[in-house]
Amino acid sequence: DCRQYTNRSCEECLKNVTCLWCASSKRCMEYPVRRILPPADLCELRSARWGVCWVNFEALIIAMSVVGGTLLIMLGVCCCCCCCKLKSKKQVSGGVGPLIVPDKDDERAAREREKRRVRQEERRAEMKSRHDEIRRKYGTV
Repeated sequence: DCRQYTNRSCEECLKNVTCLWCASSKRCMEYPVRRILPPADLCELRSARWGVCWVNFEALIIAMSVVGGTLLIMLGVCCCCCCCKLKSKKQVSGGVGPLIVPDKDDERAAREREKRRVRQEERRAEMKSRHDEIRRKYGTV
């Protein structure tokens, strides 16, 4: 039972991992496992100790927030670096200069340009044959 360590020391109380030490009231109590943080009416966060006596819950929350924020920032930077790396890998060096490897949008645009070029050549050939017919008809060839 954790209450037997009340008015003793924090170290004695926290030998049992199920106990929570409240430094302001010098009480040792069962840790409220149904809640992540002990409620304020039980013990203030800055006075509550669990696991070790030299870290209070308030400092623990701040430290975990800083570590979590740092990890999120690092994850974001890594994602940006990976995206930049993928874009730069599309440029594969070969021959005289860098060869740009096309992605799906570039390939689609190239196909459309090729179709337009072929249609334009067909129209030119058709116009040339019409002009040749007209020249033959009027004897200007």
